[in-house]
Amino acid sequence: MGWIIRAAEPNDAEAIRAIYNREVEGSTVTFDMVERSLQEQLAWISEHSGGHPAIVAVEEKSAQILGFGSLTAYRPRPAYSITVEDSVYVRDDSRGLGLGQALLGELVRLARLHGYHSIIARIVGDHEASIKLHAAAGFLQVGRETEVGRKHGRWLDVVLMQRMI
Repeated sequence: MGWIIRAAEPNDAEAIRAIYNREVEGSTVTFDMVERSLQEQLAWISEHSGGHPAIVAVEEKSAQILGFGSLTAYRPRPAYSITVEDSVYVRDDSRGLGLGQALLGELVRLARLHGYHSIIARIVGDHEASIKLHAAAGFLQVGRETEVGRKHGRWLDVVLMQRMI
């Protein structure tokens, strides 16, 4: 299967929303507990342009969205403006193909291009696939927040990983 990675566009909103909402409803990889509406997803795409891009992995033959990623401002205060947080999501039936690596690699490239100094990943503590993905991309574990979230009746830790650019 071949794919390309490109900037997210408004026409991608429904596919991105479907991938994300599946995780909202059925997993703890996002701490969101309410699914995004189409309007919210369109607003998210609009907010993720310029220095805080959203990208998609698109299957070449079918043009289906297989996954997406984004860079987001780490914190709102100006001193944090040189740091971003990454997010990567891959559709269930497209996992294990290297899409996560490709998306994260492109996010690192874009962060460098935009002049950021640091990328932070905040990963739910038991999500070993994401922790391994980030470690393979040069991220180091720099901390752990214990029981900072609660979803599906479980206390959730957050693993903090960081890559300097």
